[in-house]
Amino acid sequence: MACGGPLSSVYEVSRELQFLLGLAKGLKNGTAEWNKHLGGKSAVELVQKLLKGLKDGLNSPDNYVTENLHNNTATGYGSMKTVFNSREDLDFVEQLWCNLWKSVTSCEELVKCFKLIMKSLQRGELQVWIHKESNSSLSKLIKQSHHGRMEAVSLSGDASVKMLLEIGVDKMKRDYLSYFIGKELAVHSHLDYFISTSVDLQEQIHRVQKLHHVLEIVDNCVDLLKLDHLNVVFLTQSCIKYYKENPLNEKHMFQLPVKPSCVKDFCQNAYPQMWRVEISSGQGQKEVKTTWQLSSASPAEHTNSSCGGLLDSTELCDGPEEMGFITLAECSQVHFVEERNSACLRALKSS
Repeated sequence: MACGGPLSSVYEVSRELQFLLGLAKGLKNGTAEWNKHLGGKSAVELVQKLLKGLKDGLNSPDNYVTENLHNNTATGYGSMKTVFNSREDLDFVEQLWCNLWKSVTSCEELVKCFKLIMKSLQRGELQVWIHKESNSSLSKLIKQSHHGRMEAVSLSGDASVKMLLEIGVDKMKRDYLSYFIGKELAVHSHLDYFISTSVDLQEQIHRVQKLHHVLEIVDNCVDLLKLDHLNVVFLTQSCIKYYKENPLNEKHMFQLPVKPSCVKDFCQNAYPQMWRVEISSGQGQKEVKTTWQLSSASPAEHTNSSCGGLLDSTELCDGPEEMGFITLAECSQVHFVEERNSACLRALKSS
C-alpha cells in the first residue's frame, strides 16, 4: 500500500497533509499551491456560514462534527472506512481550517476570509472557545478578544498564509495525538517530541509528516493485516522511537516479529502479487538465513510454465491452483546468487 495512495484508509488525512505541505512550501519559496475551484460554495461563503452559525448558536462541536463527517464521506474518493475519525472537540479555529483547506483557491480569497473574522472579533461578536494549548496567531488573538483587547494584525504579504499554516499544524498535531492516545498506542510523553512548539514552524511540519507516516503504517496494519492490539502497540513504539532519532524516510522497513497465528487470516485470504519468506536458524557466525521471493507474475515475458524457477505444485492448498514463480532465492551461507549476477555482469561487459 503506497503511502498517501487513494486506497489507503487514511487517504483523506493524507490530502489534508498535502495541502499543509503545499502551504509550507509556498511560505518558504514564495509560491503557494492552492486548490482549484470545483464548484460548490467558495471559501468566503463557507466562512460567512460558519460565523453566522456561531451567532445563531448552531455551530456546537457536535453539530459540526456530524456535518463534517458527512462531507468527508461525500468527498472521500472511494477511500476505505478508517478508524481515524474526526475528533468531537474541534474548536473554532479548527473548524475554520476544515472549511478552508478544501475550498480556498488563492491568497486574495484567504485574506478576505481572515478579514471577516477580524471584523467579528473587533465587534465582539465572536465569543468562541479555543483549546487552552492552542498556539496559533489567530488563537492568541481570539483569547485577547475575550479580555476586550486585541493587537493590530497585518494580513499583507505572506502573513495570511503563515496564519493558516499555523492553524493547520496545530489542528493536525491534535488529530494525531488524539488517535494514538485514544487507541492506547502511546502516552502523551511519547509524543512530546512531535508536538513540541520549541522548534521553528518548518521543523514542526516535518515532525507532523513523521507522525503521519507512523499513522499510515499503523492504520494499514490494523485495517489490512488485522494485527492484534499488543502487536500494534509494539509497532507504534518502534516507529516513534525511529522517528525521534531519524529524518523522514517513507522507504524505511520497520520489522515486527509476529507469530504465524497473528497473520493466519491474512495469509489465507489475501492474494498479494509478491510473497517474501525469510527463515533463520542458528546464532552468530553459525546463523543461516534463507530467503525466497515468490511472484504470481512471470519475471520475464518469455518465461512459461516449462521454464526453470516455477514453483512446484502442492497438494497442501485447498483453494484453486495458482502459478507461482521464484524470483529470488538466496542463502547467507551460499553465495550462488551473487556469483551468478557477477558472471552475468562480466558477460555483459565482455560483449
